[in-house]
Amino acid sequence: MTHPNLESFASTVAERLPGSWTSTYQRHATYEAQYPTTNQLWDSGHVSHVGSTYVLPEDAVLHGPDGIRLYVTDRPLYPHQRVVAPLEPSGNGIRPHHFDNVAEPDGIAVPSDPVRAAAAVTRRLLPRYTQALLDVLLKVEDQPEPPRRPPPAQAAQVLTLAYYADGAVGAPYESVPPDARAVLFAHGFQYHPHQEAILLPAAWGEVAQARRLQATAQRLVAQGTGVNLRPSRPETTPSATALPRPAAPSPGSAAPAAPRR
Repeated sequence: MTHPNLESFASTVAERLPGSWTSTYQRHATYEAQYPTTNQLWDSGHVSHVGSTYVLPEDAVLHGPDGIRLYVTDRPLYPHQRVVAPLEPSGNGIRPHHFDNVAEPDGIAVPSDPVRAAAAVTRRLLPRYTQALLDVLLKVEDQPEPPRRPPPAQAAQVLTLAYYADGAVGAPYESVPPDARAVLFAHGFQYHPHQEAILLPAAWGEVAQARRLQATAQRLVAQGTGVNLRPSRPETTPSATALPRPAAPSPGSAAPAAPRR
């Protein structure tokens, strides 16, 4: 059985789909040239894998009613099959957040016989694509702008905790608001009088320390205290350009020997 080339296949499939369809065929001179189309695939399955993994020297796009577009190319490793997949809709105010929580319609593998392929696309793919497109357009109407997060409220008081070089997390005792100290102690922080600080020791381990920090922050925020986490101020070190002055020889010691010529 002779299988039509991709251009002829796509054109014949377009003629047999319901409604008015046209086909656009293109060859790719480089691997990267397929990206502008494959990056628009509305597919989370094997067609997306094909588009991102294999070199596809040719493909076609079927243009249907209401801006519907279908991607068509050969199926690698399956010489008697091709793949057809939806492309993401554009225009009509569609923005990236409108695709959130919308099930991707995904593509399908079809036989290289265009008559059977058109029947499979009509029966299996177009209903999913139509429903997904409807879901997106409904979201365009309901939520034209992305759901941006509001800025945080101003806190009456703020606790700033520092990550210290030895792995402890804490703050100088006097900088901790009085009504926040009990919360810190309840979550494993300890008062170190010789350091004048409230610290969560590194001995807890990173995982337990992170959990206690999260629980502490949630409790403090719930009572209206803001929480900041910052690195500790680096310790000052002597300047590398300040060289120590050599010590003077002690009385009775021998003077340095002169260098030999």
